[in-house]
Amino acid sequence: MRDWSSLARQLSAAGIAVPKDPRLSPIGGGDISAAWRLSAEQGDIFLKTGGVASAEMFSAEAEGLQEIAESNAIRVPEVLAVGQTPDTAYLALEWLSFDRPNADTERQLGERLAAMHRATSARFGWHRDNTIGLTPQHNPWSEDWATFFQQHRLAYQLELAADNGFTGELQREGKRLLDRLSALFEGYEPVPSLLHGDLWGGNWASSNREPVLFDPAVYYGDRETDLAMTRLFGGFPRAFYEAYERAWPLEAGSQKRQHLYQLYHVLNHLNLFGGGYLGRALALMKALR
Repeated sequence: MRDWSSLARQLSAAGIAVPKDPRLSPIGGGDISAAWRLSAEQGDIFLKTGGVASAEMFSAEAEGLQEIAESNAIRVPEVLAVGQTPDTAYLALEWLSFDRPNADTERQLGERLAAMHRATSARFGWHRDNTIGLTPQHNPWSEDWATFFQQHRLAYQLELAADNGFTGELQREGKRLLDRLSALFEGYEPVPSLLHGDLWGGNWASSNREPVLFDPAVYYGDRETDLAMTRLFGGFPRAFYEAYERAWPLEAGSQKRQHLYQLYHVLNHLNLFGGGYLGRALALMKALR
């Protein structure tokens, strides 16, 4: 890290007592940002760093964590500091030690996610944009969910895909889906629920036998989008789904809408990681015909 002295001063100004010679240990596994375990006088800190271009992403992540925390439904790491030096953007979070989840933790996750989804807004969207991975995620306030999802989720990802050279069948199937998307919501009126937004298996854990969420892409939308993401790559056990259903059962048609909501994330993976996701995107589109 090139700018440690400036960063240490800012962390100290935020109330994090950084020792003169702290231990700063890199943590593996991050695809987007560098991650560190920082020893501070009050205990260890989880620290994300990146170039100054990451400042808005870290700021939105911090606000997303705070939004979830304010729902009083499920635990997230406490935000300790967020900002930037001339060379480095950073996000400092409470350090959490993880343990192996058990059936009770998994049940709690389902119950508490349902409770989080009951935190609602008058409209769909959020007060700011954020990112889904490294892709911008636009969240303008909207009165209509189908229009919001059509324009700011699928159409935007399809435009990126065209720019990335994915034309032909993907764009033809995409246009067909966009043109009839409103029909998929006939008789269904979701409430604008507080969403994690990127709820795959790597973005939750157990800490002291309690479920914890992190790395959110928060906005207010159909709660089924979070559930659809959990089923896309796995990592969520039966106890989780059973507990969620007991707390707040899904409505008729959710299985077909699941394909629609998974498509957003598959298109995003196509744009981020390449053509290995093209077949899955087309299969989801055809399942929605």
